[in-house]
Amino acid sequence: MVVVPPYLLDSNFFIQAYRFHYPLDVVPGFWLKVKELAEDGTIISIDKVQREIFQNKDNLTAWCKAHLPNDFFKDSSNCLTEYSKVVSWASMRIPQFTTGALNEFLDTDEADAWLAAYTMANGNVIVTHETSEPRRLSKVKLPDAATPFGIKCYTTIEMFRELKEVF
Repeated sequence: MVVVPPYLLDSNFFIQAYRFHYPLDVVPGFWLKVKELAEDGTIISIDKVQREIFQNKDNLTAWCKAHLPNDFFKDSSNCLTEYSKVVSWASMRIPQFTTGALNEFLDTDEADAWLAAYTMANGNVIVTHETSEPRRLSKVKLPDAATPFGIKCYTTIEMFRELKEVF
Protein backbone atom coordinates (compact mmCIF):
# COMPACT_ATOMS: atom_id res chain seq x y z
CA MET A 1 0.00 0.00 0.00
CA VAL A 2 1.30 3.44 -0.95
CA VAL A 3 1.23 5.98 1.87
CA VAL A 4 0.13 9.37 0.58
CA PRO A 5 0.90 12.52 2.57
CA PRO A 6 -2.23 14.16 3.95
CA TYR A 7 -4.08 16.73 1.89
CA LEU A 8 -3.30 20.21 3.21
CA LEU A 9 -6.38 22.43 3.48
CA ASP A 10 -6.43 26.17 2.81
CA SER A 11 -8.64 28.33 5.01
CA ASN A 12 -11.04 28.89 2.13
CA PHE A 13 -11.80 25.14 2.11
CA PHE A 14 -13.55 25.72 5.45
CA ILE A 15 -14.75 29.30 5.08
CA GLN A 16 -16.36 28.97 1.65
CA ALA A 17 -17.92 25.62 2.58
CA TYR A 18 -19.35 27.15 5.75
CA ARG A 19 -20.59 30.39 4.18
CA PHE A 20 -21.70 29.30 0.70
CA HIS A 21 -21.59 25.68 -0.37
CA TYR A 22 -22.11 23.39 2.63
CA PRO A 23 -23.64 25.29 5.58
CA LEU A 24 -23.42 23.38 8.86
CA ASP A 25 -27.21 23.26 9.26
CA VAL A 26 -27.99 22.25 5.66
CA VAL A 27 -25.22 19.80 4.69
CA PRO A 28 -24.12 18.06 7.89
CA GLY A 29 -22.86 15.08 5.85
CA PHE A 30 -20.07 17.23 4.44
CA TRP A 31 -18.90 18.20 7.91
CA LEU A 32 -19.14 14.63 9.17
CA LYS A 33 -16.90 13.56 6.25
CA VAL A 34 -14.42 16.35 7.06
CA LYS A 35 -14.32 15.18 10.68
CA GLU A 36 -13.74 11.54 9.61
CA LEU A 37 -10.95 12.49 7.20
CA ALA A 38 -9.33 14.67 9.85
CA GLU A 39 -9.51 11.94 12.48
CA ASP A 40 -7.86 9.37 10.20
CA GLY A 41 -5.14 11.83 9.14
CA THR A 42 -6.19 12.09 5.49
CA ILE A 43 -6.54 15.87 5.79
CA ILE A 44 -4.59 18.39 7.86
CA SER A 45 -3.92 22.10 7.88
CA ILE A 46 -1.48 24.55 9.43
CA ASP A 47 -1.47 27.03 12.28
CA LYS A 48 -1.80 30.02 9.92
CA VAL A 49 -5.06 28.61 8.54
CA GLN A 50 -6.30 28.05 12.07
CA ARG A 51 -5.63 31.72 12.88
CA GLU A 52 -7.55 32.83 9.76
CA ILE A 53 -10.53 30.65 10.67
CA PHE A 54 -10.56 31.40 14.40
CA GLN A 55 -10.35 35.19 13.99
CA ASN A 56 -14.03 35.15 12.96
CA LYS A 57 -15.19 33.65 16.28
CA ASP A 58 -18.29 32.18 14.62
CA ASN A 59 -20.00 28.78 14.37
CA LEU A 60 -17.24 27.55 12.07
CA THR A 61 -14.67 28.33 14.76
CA ALA A 62 -16.79 26.46 17.32
CA TRP A 63 -17.19 23.49 14.95
CA CYS A 64 -13.44 23.27 14.32
CA LYS A 65 -12.68 23.43 18.04
CA ALA A 66 -15.25 20.74 18.81
CA HIS A 67 -14.66 18.33 15.92
CA LEU A 68 -11.09 18.51 14.63
CA PRO A 69 -8.30 16.59 16.37
CA ASN A 70 -6.00 18.62 18.60
CA ASP A 71 -3.08 18.00 16.24
CA PHE A 72 -5.01 18.87 13.05
CA PHE A 73 -3.41 22.32 12.65
CA LYS A 74 0.32 21.70 12.22
CA ASP A 75 3.11 24.06 13.23
CA SER A 76 4.48 25.77 10.12
CA SER A 77 7.49 27.36 11.80
CA ASN A 78 9.69 24.40 10.88
CA CYS A 79 9.43 25.37 7.18
CA LEU A 80 11.56 28.54 7.23
CA THR A 81 13.94 27.31 4.52
CA GLU A 82 11.03 26.54 2.19
CA TYR A 83 9.26 29.77 3.17
CA SER A 84 12.36 31.75 2.14
CA LYS A 85 12.19 30.06 -1.29
CA VAL A 86 8.56 31.13 -1.68
CA VAL A 87 9.44 34.68 -0.59
CA SER A 88 12.30 34.79 -3.08
CA TRP A 89 10.09 33.51 -5.90
CA ALA A 90 7.34 36.06 -5.19
CA SER A 91 9.79 38.94 -4.83
CA MET A 92 11.81 38.15 -7.95
CA ARG A 93 8.99 37.06 -10.28
CA ILE A 94 8.82 38.70 -13.68
CA PRO A 95 6.47 40.36 -14.36
CA GLN A 96 6.52 41.74 -10.84
CA PHE A 97 3.57 41.62 -8.51
CA THR A 98 2.32 44.94 -7.18
CA THR A 99 3.65 46.07 -3.82
CA GLY A 100 0.20 45.53 -2.31
CA ALA A 101 0.02 41.97 -3.65
CA LEU A 102 3.46 41.16 -2.26
CA ASN A 103 2.72 42.75 1.11
CA GLU A 104 -0.45 40.70 1.45
CA PHE A 105 1.10 37.41 0.27
CA LEU A 106 4.24 37.80 2.38
CA ASP A 107 2.50 38.95 5.55
CA THR A 108 3.76 36.32 7.98
CA ASP A 109 0.27 35.90 9.45
CA GLU A 110 -1.25 35.06 6.06
CA ALA A 111 -1.47 31.35 5.23
CA ASP A 112 -0.84 31.04 1.48
CA ALA A 113 2.96 31.34 1.37
CA TRP A 114 3.19 29.08 4.43
CA LEU A 115 0.94 26.49 2.79
CA ALA A 116 3.31 26.36 -0.17
CA ALA A 117 6.32 26.13 2.18
CA TYR A 118 4.75 23.40 4.30
CA THR A 119 3.91 21.42 1.18
CA MET A 120 7.45 21.74 -0.16
CA ALA A 121 8.75 20.40 3.14
CA ASN A 122 6.23 17.57 3.49
CA GLY A 123 5.07 16.57 0.01
CA ASN A 124 1.38 17.34 0.48
CA VAL A 125 -1.24 18.37 -2.05
CA ILE A 126 -2.98 21.67 -1.29
CA VAL A 127 -6.77 21.85 -1.33
CA THR A 128 -7.99 25.36 -2.12
CA HIS A 129 -10.80 27.19 -3.85
CA GLU A 130 -8.35 29.63 -5.41
CA THR A 131 -7.85 29.33 -9.14
CA SER A 132 -4.75 30.13 -11.12
CA GLU A 133 -4.45 33.62 -12.60
CA PRO A 134 -0.81 33.76 -13.69
CA ARG A 135 -1.20 37.11 -15.45
CA ARG A 136 -2.73 38.81 -12.43
CA LEU A 137 -0.26 41.14 -10.74
CA SER A 138 -2.51 42.64 -8.08
CA LYS A 139 -2.84 39.39 -6.11
CA VAL A 140 -0.61 36.37 -5.67
CA LYS A 141 -2.85 33.35 -6.12
CA LEU A 142 -1.91 30.20 -4.22
CA PRO A 143 -1.96 27.88 -7.27
CA ASP A 144 0.40 30.27 -9.05
CA ALA A 145 2.78 30.27 -6.09
CA ALA A 146 2.60 26.47 -5.93
CA THR A 147 3.27 25.71 -9.60
CA PRO A 148 6.94 26.81 -9.76
CA PHE A 149 7.68 24.35 -6.94
CA GLY A 150 5.83 21.41 -8.50
CA ILE A 151 3.07 21.58 -5.89
CA LYS A 152 -0.37 20.30 -6.87
CA CYS A 153 -3.50 22.22 -5.92
CA TYR A 154 -6.87 20.50 -5.90
CA THR A 155 -10.38 21.76 -5.37
CA THR A 156 -12.52 20.18 -2.67
CA ILE A 157 -14.34 18.06 -5.23
CA GLU A 158 -11.11 16.94 -6.90
CA MET A 159 -9.84 15.78 -3.51
CA PHE A 160 -13.05 13.88 -2.76
CA ARG A 161 -12.95 12.26 -6.20
CA GLU A 162 -9.34 11.19 -5.79
CA LEU A 163 -10.19 9.74 -2.37
CA LYS A 164 -13.28 8.07 -3.92
CA GLU A 165 -15.39 9.62 -1.17
CA VAL A 166 -19.15 9.89 -1.56
CA PHE A 167 -21.69 11.13 0.97
